Amino acid sequence: MMTIRIQRIFNTGINSNFTLIPVCDMKSGTDTKLSYKITRIYTMQIGIGYDVHRLVTGRQLILGGAVIPFEKGLLGHSDADVLVHAVCDALLGSVGLGDIGLHFPDSDPKYKDISSLELLAQTNALVRQKGFTIRNIDTIIFAEAPKIGPYRETMQMNLAHAVELSPGCINIKATTTEGLGVIGKGDGIGAMSVVLVS
Repeated sequence: MMTIRIQRIFNTGINSNFTLIPVCDMKSGTDTKLSYKITRIYTMQIGIGYDVHRLVTGRQLILGGAVIPFEKGLLGHSDADVLVHAVCDALLGSVGLGDIGLHFPDSDPKYKDISSLELLAQTNALVRQKGFTIRNIDTIIFAEAPKIGPYRETMQMNLAHAVELSPGCINIKATTTEGLGVIGKGDGIGAMSVVLVS
């Protein structure tokens, strides 16, 4: 009787694939009876991203695609959504595609005031072109003010829609820097993201 043995292995060079490999039957000790192992080859890669923007008057504050009422907004060529920029950098890094400045340079007029969620959707397309799928996104926002909690779910939904992922696979946290540094003084907002793709 032919037996099926399943083996899971991890490989950093080949994306998800199935192979059938004949192997010597261990019961008989000969190669006259063959069994097959089903090998699923996985590639899992991790990316990290960080971004920070200066707070200035006369700009809307946009984080995770949510417009947040505040006396200042983030300065940048696009809408300066620091959270989304960190996610873009993490995703690009996870598949070896450089960073957000390489693909969406601030010297290009077509990106002037563009929604960063559009940049995220384009980044997702680049990840998929490399044969990968986003599995989860974890983020943290560094800000003294305003409070992020009331807008967390909206941000989560916005990110999920942009990358075609379940909202449950996206996590958004926020913290202060206890008054330390540029962020602690209220001069800017930063964000960090870690992603897993396979």
